[in-house]
Amino acid sequence: MANDLQNYKRLSSSVALGEERISHSFITVSDTISDEGAEPELFCSDFFEISLIEEGTGIHCVLDKRIPSKSGDIYITPPDVPHAFFRTEADERLIIRKLCFSPEDWFKADTPTAGSKRYYGVFGDGSPLAYAMLNSKMKEKVGTLLDSIEYELQDRDDEWRTVVRTYLIQLFALTARYINSSLKNPPVKNKDLDTVFSAIKILESEYADCELSLDAISKRLFISSSHLSRSFKQHTGQLFSEYLREIRLKRSAELLLESELAVEKIVSKCGFRDVSAFYRNFREAYDMTPQIFRQVSKISAASAEENIHKEREKQQKMSILNEISANVQIGKSKIVKELVQQAIDQGIAASDILNEGLLSGMSIVGEKFKNNEIYVPEVLVSARAMNMGAGLLKPLLAASGVVASGKVVLGTVQGDLHDIGKNLVKMMLEGKGLEVVDLGTDVAPEAFVKTAIEENCQVICCSALLTTTMSVMEDVVKAAEAAGIRDKVKIMIGGAPVNQEFCDKIGADCYTVDAASAADAAVEFCKA
Repeated sequence: MANDLQNYKRLSSSVALGEERISHSFITVSDTISDEGAEPELFCSDFFEISLIEEGTGIHCVLDKRIPSKSGDIYITPPDVPHAFFRTEADERLIIRKLCFSPEDWFKADTPTAGSKRYYGVFGDGSPLAYAMLNSKMKEKVGTLLDSIEYELQDRDDEWRTVVRTYLIQLFALTARYINSSLKNPPVKNKDLDTVFSAIKILESEYADCELSLDAISKRLFISSSHLSRSFKQHTGQLFSEYLREIRLKRSAELLLESELAVEKIVSKCGFRDVSAFYRNFREAYDMTPQIFRQVSKISAASAEENIHKEREKQQKMSILNEISANVQIGKSKIVKELVQQAIDQGIAASDILNEGLLSGMSIVGEKFKNNEIYVPEVLVSARAMNMGAGLLKPLLAASGVVASGKVVLGTVQGDLHDIGKNLVKMMLEGKGLEVVDLGTDVAPEAFVKTAIEENCQVICCSALLTTTMSVMEDVVKAAEAAGIRDKVKIMIGGAPVNQEFCDKIGADCYTVDAASAADAAVEFCKA
């Protein structure tokens, strides 16, 4: 029963598209169906649906088809096509990113219909939907377009409708390249498929007429009732009478949920011949009377509304944190600062903004630098962007008692004034969430050790560019031993003339070839 209530709640929210009749949302699927289970509860709407599987696996039921679905799959479903998504196991997580819109509002000159031959290059002959399996790169591109549409729906700057329409056309053109033709219907006459969809449309719009029947519809469609009955069963997997009864029961359940209408009024609005027939059919479907269904639904609806609100807040939070991360990666300092302030104003925890926004983006920068995908200039602008955002967070982090995940003392050794490599390591260390005490250049061994003791640092990082100053690194190791902290502090070394053999020779703990690797090693040392 709980699943039924959740299903109806989700249906009612999915069609509430607002004044412009377009909506973007993330849906966590709660209903479960086994691959060989009972007939699934399907629905159809007046809206065009683009559904991208964001996470997990499940089943997409379309008419009589059950299509295995996984992350990266995208479905484009025209109006009036019965379908629904399900999990196959109760513990599965299935999240769908869905864009719904009214086609006549956005494409007045080219309204799509199920089974139409072509629509922006998406649909094949006789296909009730379009489907594609996207690789990670294409999924990212589609996600970016959906992000852009979501932004326009929220911001609504000048000409936003024109911009949204442009993005929609791009979305169709992009996915058309990847449409999987194997999901087209078995060879059937397109006329049969069109007839079934025409019948479904009549059922969906005229279910309140208690005289509506197979014979009545077959006459309107100028075919025999037996032919319509066979075609309907072939393409929907249900008998005509069963399908009509389900529509009426679903509409009655919605009215019980959304209105205070008396049962007698609901009976007349949903096409049942009398109250006794309605009670009998309703109890068979929901195992309770309409009155009890209405009482239980009020409790469930309140709980579902709370869950929807929490999910919406979670998605909004992740959206802005992802934006912060993305703009750190491309070094947009001004935008990062604005987004961080926006996240603070929305009440997002400073630690979440730091870890899931700023540091997440800088961590990706570090990986790309390590793999030679980007170079020092790109790292520098990303670090500047991160620091712009971090500056807003410092007082909040201090007030909330958040501490860095470790502390490092860093410097170029005595006799050496080079600092480019040292500064790059500092950026990477801070990008991993470590606190860095930067002693600058020409640092004596005793100064490294004294600072490590006074600041309670777990790691000492020494840099050298000149071969004549390499020996000072060994002096740092000896100074740490003399001060009795060698077993408490890890010593890392780096620089152009340094290698692993030299590191082993002087008794240091770690040598790395680049700044990103140094940051990774320091994080591990701080954990230990």
